[in-house]
Amino acid sequence: MKRVIAATAAAPLAVFLLATAQPTTTASAAPSSPGAQAAPSAAAPFAHPGVLVSRGQLDVMRQRALAGTQPQKAAYDAMRASSYAALSWTPKPRAVVECGPSSNPNRGCTDERGDGIAAYTHALIWYVTRDDRYAQKAIQIMDAWSAVLTDHTGHNAPLQTGWAGASFARAGELIKHTYTGGWAQAGRFATMLRTVYLPEVVNGRGCTNGNWELIMMDAATGIAVFLDDRTSFDKAVGIWRGRVPAYVYQTSDGAMPKAPPNCPKTGSALISYWQGQPTFADGLAQETCRDFGHTGWGLEAAAHVAETAHHQGLNLYGEVQKRLTDGFYFHTKYETGTAVPSWLCGGSVKLGLGPTTEVVFNHYRNRAGAEMPTTQRYTESKRPAGANYFLAWETLTHANNP
Repeated sequence: MKRVIAATAAAPLAVFLLATAQPTTTASAAPSSPGAQAAPSAAAPFAHPGVLVSRGQLDVMRQRALAGTQPQKAAYDAMRASSYAALSWTPKPRAVVECGPSSNPNRGCTDERGDGIAAYTHALIWYVTRDDRYAQKAIQIMDAWSAVLTDHTGHNAPLQTGWAGASFARAGELIKHTYTGGWAQAGRFATMLRTVYLPEVVNGRGCTNGNWELIMMDAATGIAVFLDDRTSFDKAVGIWRGRVPAYVYQTSDGAMPKAPPNCPKTGSALISYWQGQPTFADGLAQETCRDFGHTGWGLEAAAHVAETAHHQGLNLYGEVQKRLTDGFYFHTKYETGTAVPSWLCGGSVKLGLGPTTEVVFNHYRNRAGAEMPTTQRYTESKRPAGANYFLAWETLTHANNP
């Protein structure tokens, strides 16, 4: 059944596709309201390691990789075969990273992102192998940047800081809390995250496309956990709580999507912000009609924040369960062959969601017990997930790993 509700003159028909929504809950599913799980007390210590991956997940990853269990074996082999895993990797730090629109100009942008992923890659290999050379390589990369970096500039500075900061926070967290061989400049690295990265991302970016602010909150929450900074963590979570409902539409929002916090768009301005899309259905995202690639980044970053919060005892997943599961279902169904209807993006979408579903699928299917057959089919088709921008080796770390 399809229900149609009349919108305002500035917004044509809002189409609610209720009958096509993917089932997302079972009796064992996570709580769906913010009050279902109490937040940790402001004084509660952070759990470490706890940026995207927990020690329990790392141990399962290690056991499966060493035992040759799939899909971890294929994922581990792919990681080891990548250029990011080379012990000959040479970091390319600079004092100021300048990134214009689409990284043009590109003065250190690709190098910084690559070094962040390489540091995290070597930290993961260290955890599996216990070979000190990989921990030391991760440290070398992080030390190289903390010795010289002072600023990010250019149009894409907040996004670039989010991309690189997310990876560096994961790498630093893993080394700091699992490697006992010593890290003399750990304090300098922490100072870099606190003074160069965190101020650029923690205040959000209201009227930009939503993937920007969600990626920034991914970095901000990871950095805050690494720094044991509860104030910054809570601030980032607050921005995330406002942005996710403004990024993924639900029928309960009414005839029009929610506007982002600190960006009071209404009517035709809001439709324009949604890439000119005048009709709305459960799971449609603010960037769907831009392309699925940027949309995948936004959805994935939202899941990253929820995953880090989960390791800290905060159930953000439960607060947005239907919104996130609908969002991933909406996009994976078109990625897996569903015909695009004429009402959606003029009848044509730009596919390319990428390997962005492993973390969210693992939580809702394997922890919460929600059936997600379309997202599962898509996730399995993308294994083993690789690495780019701020995503790295999530089949290895999260596949079937509750």
